[in-house]
Amino acid sequence: MTNANTQPERANTRGVAAKILATWLERDEFPDRALDTVTTDRAFVQELVFGVVRQRRALEWVFHKLAQREPGRPLFALTLVGLYQLLWLDDVAPFAAVHETVEAAKELAGTRAANFLNAVLRRAQRETAALANELKKLPPALRLSHPDVLFERWTQHYGKEKACAICKWDNQPAETVLRLNIGTPEQFSAALTQAGIAAQPLAALGHNFFVLPRGVRVTDVPGYREGWFAVQDPATSLAVDLLAPQPGENILDACAAPGGKALDIAARLQGNGCVVAMERHADRMARLRENVERAGGGLIRVVQGDAAAPEPARQALLAAGHGELFDGLLLDVPCSNTGVLRRRPDARWRFSAARLGKLTAAQLRILHGASALVRPGGRFVYSTCSIEPEENEQLIKRWLADHYEFRFIRQRLVLPGAEGTDGAFAALIERAAALEP
Repeated sequence: MTNANTQPERANTRGVAAKILATWLERDEFPDRALDTVTTDRAFVQELVFGVVRQRRALEWVFHKLAQREPGRPLFALTLVGLYQLLWLDDVAPFAAVHETVEAAKELAGTRAANFLNAVLRRAQRETAALANELKKLPPALRLSHPDVLFERWTQHYGKEKACAICKWDNQPAETVLRLNIGTPEQFSAALTQAGIAAQPLAALGHNFFVLPRGVRVTDVPGYREGWFAVQDPATSLAVDLLAPQPGENILDACAAPGGKALDIAARLQGNGCVVAMERHADRMARLRENVERAGGGLIRVVQGDAAAPEPARQALLAAGHGELFDGLLLDVPCSNTGVLRRRPDARWRFSAARLGKLTAAQLRILHGASALVRPGGRFVYSTCSIEPEENEQLIKRWLADHYEFRFIRQRLVLPGAEGTDGAFAALIERAAALEP
């Protein structure tokens, strides 16, 4: 029988992380989606999951130095969790790392598996200094846990020193950054202080942001329900800066979820104008609506539509009461995410030439379709969170060669870490006021 006073058994956090990682290793599913279901010790589980994903290549090298055979996925994932704690997490005591991870192995796979894991981790604990020294001597891509294809591309485009710097930046845990929608930085700082939250001001790319301390939930921050702020990496402001929305304008954010940039645009309209936040994917609409409604986005209309298909998009816009062409368009297209590998660490392992080709084909389709929604004399910003030339300046050049009514104005590329932010690209394109005869 269950005693009414009995507390529910607490799940082993190492085991929870290992299950998420085993599924990722086997099915290549996005680990962040599985993390959304974790309610206990979520910050630590996320640190373990994202840390192992980031350091996967280096961790696998360490594993094969210590063991002759690779076990099944769940035990292999749990071994990587243990090795990550011993070699990369300074704030976890080695005894706790070994003990708790071995206990998780007993629960997941039994005593025999736990004995195997215990032997590997005990050896890693004894040889930590030697393993760390060997890691330092490895080629940069392996030592910094990135695919060779990415490191070689970045070395070719930006030089070896910058390629190494990008990899090091990618391996840092990403902060939670807030951009104000309402009020002044001074007012928000006072509210944070009153709530006992020591958020740090961050000046980046000409704007003021706040970095939350680790372990603080966004929903616990003053002003969350009132929409005082949006969670938004500073690099995303680059595209809105280039678009430069003005009061009275009608602006389309064509790939809008989760809504941070649409809110940024609305704030710059100063209460006069309209923003249409359009999103193709139905499963992202709820979050987009929630963020807009929570922030009191009275200037923003949320519409489901596909930017790559101009006629269906026009019908969706008409149904929402917006029939005219737009003064400005923000086109933040799906991309390889190579500028945001701190936040999307799994994306580095999905990168390939074949996938890059599929992405650029999709980006061109979206460019062709969405640009038709810009009025003569209007402009649009094409942006990505990629640092690959094929998705950025090369793609814009290809597209403009077939669209003479548009002209390039300027562009900006920010490399990961170069300005204390993740990477981003944005290009401003203007449509002619009238076609020349």
